This record gives sequence, structure tokens and C-alpha cells, in this order.
Amino acid sequence: MPELLNSHKIPKIYVYTEPQYKTAEWEGKRKGQGFLKIGFTTGNVENRIRQQFPTNKPVDNPFEILLEEVAIRKDGTFFSDKDVHRILRKNGVEERTTQGKHTEWFECTLEEVEQAIFAVKNHKTTFTERRMDFAMRPEQAQAVKVTSEYFKNFSYEREHKTPHFLWNAKMRFGKTFTAYQLAKKMGWKKVLVLTFKPAVQNSWETDLVNHVDFADWQFVCRTGTQYKDIDPKKPFVWFASFQDVLQKTDAGGIKPRNEEIHCINWDCIILDEYHFGAWRDSAKDLYDAEDKAEQKKQAGDGLEYYDEEQMPLTTSAYLYLSGTPFRALNNGEFLEDQIFNWTYTDEQREKNNWDEKQGENPYLELPQMVMMTYQMPEEIRAIALLGEYNEFNLNEFFKAKEEGGLCKFAHEAEIVNWLNLLRGQYKPSTLDELKIGKKPPMPYSDIRLLSALSHTFWFLPSVASCKAMGDLLQKHPFYKEYKVIVCAGNEAGMGVEALEPVRRAIGNGFDTKTITLSCGKLTTGVTVPEWGGIFMLRNTSSPETYFQAAFRVQSPWTVRNPDGVNPNEKKIVKDTCYVFDFAPDRALSQIAEYSARLNAASKESPEKRVEEFIHFLPVLCYDGSTMELINASELLDLVISGTASSMLARRWESALLVNVDNPTLIKLIENDKAMEALSRIEGFRNLNKDITTLVNKSEALKKAKQENKEDLSKQEKKQLTQEEKEIKSKRKEIQEKLLKFATRIPVFMYLTDYREQTLRDVITQLEPELFQKVTGLTIPDFELLVSIGIFNEQIMNSAVFAFRRYEEASLSYTGLTKHQELLVGGFNTKLPRIEVENLGR
Repeated sequence: MPELLNSHKIPKIYVYTEPQYKTAEWEGKRKGQGFLKIGFTTGNVENRIRQQFPTNKPVDNPFEILLEEVAIRKDGTFFSDKDVHRILRKNGVEERTTQGKHTEWFECTLEEVEQAIFAVKNHKTTFTERRMDFAMRPEQAQAVKVTSEYFKNFSYEREHKTPHFLWNAKMRFGKTFTAYQLAKKMGWKKVLVLTFKPAVQNSWETDLVNHVDFADWQFVCRTGTQYKDIDPKKPFVWFASFQDVLQKTDAGGIKPRNEEIHCINWDCIILDEYHFGAWRDSAKDLYDAEDKAEQKKQAGDGLEYYDEEQMPLTTSAYLYLSGTPFRALNNGEFLEDQIFNWTYTDEQREKNNWDEKQGENPYLELPQMVMMTYQMPEEIRAIALLGEYNEFNLNEFFKAKEEGGLCKFAHEAEIVNWLNLLRGQYKPSTLDELKIGKKPPMPYSDIRLLSALSHTFWFLPSVASCKAMGDLLQKHPFYKEYKVIVCAGNEAGMGVEALEPVRRAIGNGFDTKTITLSCGKLTTGVTVPEWGGIFMLRNTSSPETYFQAAFRVQSPWTVRNPDGVNPNEKKIVKDTCYVFDFAPDRALSQIAEYSARLNAASKESPEKRVEEFIHFLPVLCYDGSTMELINASELLDLVISGTASSMLARRWESALLVNVDNPTLIKLIENDKAMEALSRIEGFRNLNKDITTLVNKSEALKKAKQENKEDLSKQEKKQLTQEEKEIKSKRKEIQEKLLKFATRIPVFMYLTDYREQTLRDVITQLEPELFQKVTGLTIPDFELLVSIGIFNEQIMNSAVFAFRRYEEASLSYTGLTKHQELLVGGFNTKLPRIEVENLGR
């Protein structure tokens, strides 16, 4: 090692400019502006630059440091500024000279300097636009490994369908980079990326055009390089909006700009942000608060849902990407060997367990999340208690409407009280609260929270409520110190356009304070590192919506070389981020549902998954008197005890309990014994005929759509649309018939007292006669239907545990201790009681 490094001095290349040179026009042959000084030091960069200013300047900082970079190659050798100068000159960059002498001032951009440094580090002599050379993290490499093995071992002749695979991976997994690595591994040359959120285009393009691993790849998109302009011999990625590609013209044909997409036989079609494509159920809740123009642009007129079987494109493989693909998992669209899972729990576990011998911890900069829930004071809650169960309704509380061009809250006085509550300045009026004498940590009063919340995101119910809140904050004596960005409505811009005002307001993040108000924009596909907390101020029953928004604040915020000592060192500015919720029942329910569904392939019980999840995402609950950290058992008890028995019963009416997609129904038709079993149940006599008709019509419709796409008359198209409606209606009818069977299972739970066994064991081994009397099915019949996949065991398991907990809570409340078994059974799994009682403690 050279003596320079042995003396503990680190060689650095630095770049700076001065105010008078920042926008000065270039004087040489090239057109541009801005002169940059490129130097070298082994000491403090700022001190070294100041040495170049022998006389005091009229300003404190007469220069602006633009870059500090360690001047060490990967092989351990170091280089100097002279090496960088040489590369710049070789590539046509001109240096300013004084009387023929070098000045180290160059007419170039900062990007060109970065390209020159990258070239020197990699022993190259020419510029390259590709300066990213990081390797895959362990989980990314594992995703490529298992996915490529699945695709390579898949047999189309055996399965009679195109293979598909799902990456259930949270934000910050690095899906674009990893997907491209999979493409290289598979030897793909033609990849189509269809996204349900066009705002993510930048991340797909950046990784492909900037990383050295994809030097030969080309990026095609509507707003950039066109397909006709690429080299057909080199691999390419075509990025497009799902809505744009699959929507038809007014005449029913393919849009002219998308004709090539339909003609190419793709190696793989990647569907990004797939949770937005599950239109069948209530995934439109992801857009439900956004303005109509945004909905139209993102969801598309007349586009009801995505169906792989009716895809009008040809491909050898499908790859689905989503951080919250719960509907796809619940609907049985993917089998266990077709899913790679990477969750928040996985990430934080690796962060905690990283072995420093392996090098720098790649997860260290990913902040831990903390949820804080608050029970509103009674006098504030009272005005928004609605519904059958008299629950606090956030949409009602923050309801606003526009009058005369101004937006105003319906309950403005109470919202002012709430804003004061966040400051810790709202005075409680109940005797119990006064007796306690303890104040919970409030977001804008507790010093520990206040320092972390310079920049926050407030998720509100509507455009009107965002505008009303913006006006209210700007008039408030405390919040007016914050720059408030109303990111809602047409005037805020669509998709990624809405991000620019936020970025401008935040600036460097250190000397500004901001509050961003939104009802849908910027909740997916964007990164704002400075956001330290999110306020969930609207109703949502969808864990997709809730956690897609919540994970916005988990983006890393780091700065490089903040103290000038080690330029290769990054300082983590944000190691913790916060989710604030003022409807505790809703918040805890979302946590329970999300954590239990994170990994559909997990063999652990839902309770165990909740326990591990809140170990890494602590939940603090303020119940009106004290704020306590709760454990998994307490969380689930609160969720269930706050749920009426009638609501539990409705779990057994959920459409998620049964699978009625074509592959499952075909399996059912092809199994004579299964069809006979169903026919023996009252109400299922004609099911055989109904299912056969449904499958045949679906296949015929699919074939008709794929053929003669452009040759159909208006009457034929109308007929196809009518047939599609009939198929949907028939599928729903079959689903409802199967659900009638599922609704009988709670009756069986009430009649049996074998709590220590799984319900499936009770059914098949302990009380088969009772089960047959209640449901009409014999045990062999039941086992057969379960094996075919008609019933969703995962959802049934969750519903059984919910019943067990509700029953247990009810008995404990009355002072009874009827059940003391060592085990508690779900539908197909069981857990030691002592483990349940000690979860999280």
C-alpha cells in the first residue's frame, strides 16, 4: 500500500465553482455554461479550497463544493486530479489557460467530471454514460435464482399455459435492477414492461441506461427513443403504460403507436405495480380520493380489470411485481413455487443480523418504522361517530366542500382543536385524563418527534379537504412556519409532475420545514427521502392503500461526507420514521391483516407473523390516558375484541374464501367425484352444467378476442361485450353458491368444543358425522374439494383464529375460563397456548 494511505490520509478528488463562473458561457468550441475547478487533496477539502483564496471575499463562502470523491480504484491503487484532467482533455473538454499555463478550470458539466472519474477508476480512457456498477444484494440474487430456475424448468406442454411468477417485494427492494438481471440470466432480448403507474418510468430507464451490466441494452418508450430507431440485433426493453397499450381506439382497433407491441413475440412481459391491476374487487380504492382527471389517466376509461387469459399480446413468460399483491395471493393466482417474497420484516431482520465481515451493511440506511396511534378526546370524536358500530370516521371528521372558490371544513372548530392536540396544547376535559397527569408524546410537541418531522406527508380524504387544510395551516400561529404544499387536484399536476413543487419546497431538507397534503398523488412510485412521518387522516379498508402510502416515508435519507473527514462515508440522517393514526381500531386492524398476509407461503401462524412484524415496526397506542407499546397478543385481542360477532360471521361471506377462476373450475369439471360431491349438497344440483357452460363460454370468448381483433363489426363487438357480462354474472352466481357452503362452517365451530385441534382435523377425524350433518359433505368429499383449491385455506385459517380470539375475549370478560388447553387450533394450523399468551412479551 502506498505511504500516502499508511499515514491515514485519504486521497480525494474535489470539484467546486464560484458564483461568477456558475453560469458563465463557455469560450471554447463547445456550447454550454459553467466553469468547474477540479483538484486533489489528502486533507480536508474545504480547508484546501480556502487556501486558494488568499484574500477575504465579501461573502462567507465564495465557492460552492459540488463533488468530493475518494480517489482510490477497486484494486487499491489511488489516482490524482491529473488523471482526471487527462481523460477530460482526451474527450474534448477544454481547459481555461492563463498565459499558456494550466489552471485546472474546465468548461464542462459535473456529469462529465463524474464520467471522467469513473473512467479513471475502471482503467478506461473514454467517457461512459454508465457510472453505476453496484452488485446485487443477497435477496436480489436469490430472486433471480429461484425465478430463473422456475422459468427454465417450466413445461408449456405439461401446463398448457404461459408461465408466470410474482415478486411480492416491498418498496426499496430494487425491482427494476433485479428484473434486468433476471433478463440477462435468462438470455432474454425482447422485454416489455407494462406498468399500472406510468410515473415509475424514470426508475426503469435510469437503471438500464446507467448501469454497466446493461451496456448493450436499449430503452424504448413513448417519450424517448422509438422502436424504429433502435438496433434490432441488440436487446431492448420497451416501457409502456398498461392502460395505453390495451385500450382500443374509438373504432375498436389498436392505437397506431402500439401496433409494433402487438406484433412482437416477447421473451417476457413484466407487469409493474400489479396491485393496481386487480380491478375485480376494490383496488380502485387506490385512486378513490384522487381527482377525476387523474383517475381517467391512470385507470383508463372502460378498463375494468386485467386478465392474463385475455391478454392480446404474446410472450414466453410473465413477471409480476408488487409490494402489496394481496388480492392476487388471496385469489390463488400464484402457487407457492411461483412467488418470491421480500417483506419489511425480512429487510429489517437482515439489517439487524448483518455480519460486518461481509462488508458494509446494505440495509443500514433503511429506517425503522414506528406506528403511533391516538384515541381522540371524546369531545373531538363525538362529531364523527358514524355507522352501525358507532366508530370514529376520519372521512367525516375531515369532510370539506368547495363554496365560492374556497374550500372549508364542515367541522373546522374541531379540526383546529385537533391541530392544537398535535402540539400538545389541547386541554383535556375529562376527570380521568386530569387525574393521570401524564401527557403522551405528541408529534409537534415532543422534542424527539419534532426533530424528526421537519418534512411530513398528510394523507387526507379528498381534494377539498387538502385545500381546506392548506388554508387552515397557513393561518395557524405554529404551522404557518411550515411551507405547505397542496398536492391535490388538476392544478397540482399528474403523476410524477406533482413531485416537482415538493422537491423545490424541501430544497436540501436541512434549512426548510414542509407539510405535503395529498389525497392520492405521490402515494406510489415516488421517493422523497426527507419525509419523516405520514399522518393517516382518511378511511381505507385496503391494506394495499394503507401501506403503499405508509412506506413512502421509509425512503433512506443520507448525506455523503457531512464533516469533510472521510469523503467515502455516508451519514444517515433518518434512522426512524413514523406513521401517525387517529383511528386506532382501523390502524391495528391494518397491521394485523398486513403482517399476517406478508408471506403467503409462510408456515408460521398469523400470530407469529404479527409478532415478528411489530418487533421491527413497534406500535404505540394512546388510549386517552397513557401511551403503551403493545405486543402481538394485545394487538390481536384489541382487533378482535373491537369487532362485533356479526362482523366475524361476515368473514365467512367473503368472496376471497372460494376460488372460481377458470383453471380451478376446469380441475373441478375434470374430477367426476368432486362434481358428484357438490351435487349431493342442497342448492348444487345444477352446478355441473353451470360450471361447464361458464368455462366453455370463457374459452370461446378468449379465442374470439385473440382472433379477428380488427375484423369484428359493431354488432359482433356488442355481442362479445354482452357475453362477457353474462360470463361475469354466471361466475358470481357460482361463487355465491359455493359461499353458501362456507357460511355453514361457523355453525360447526359453535357446535364443536375441540379448540386444541385444527378445525380441519376436527372435521376429518374427531367429528365427521357432525360435519356431514351441518354441511352435507362427507370427509372424503371435503378433502377432495380442498385439494382442488376451491376453498382458500389461508383466509379460512385467519377467520377461524379470529373466532377463537373473539370467543376467548368474551369468556375472559365474563370471568369464565372455559378453555385451558395447551394448544389452540386454526383451520389447518395450531399454536401452543403459552406461546399465544407470551407473544411479543
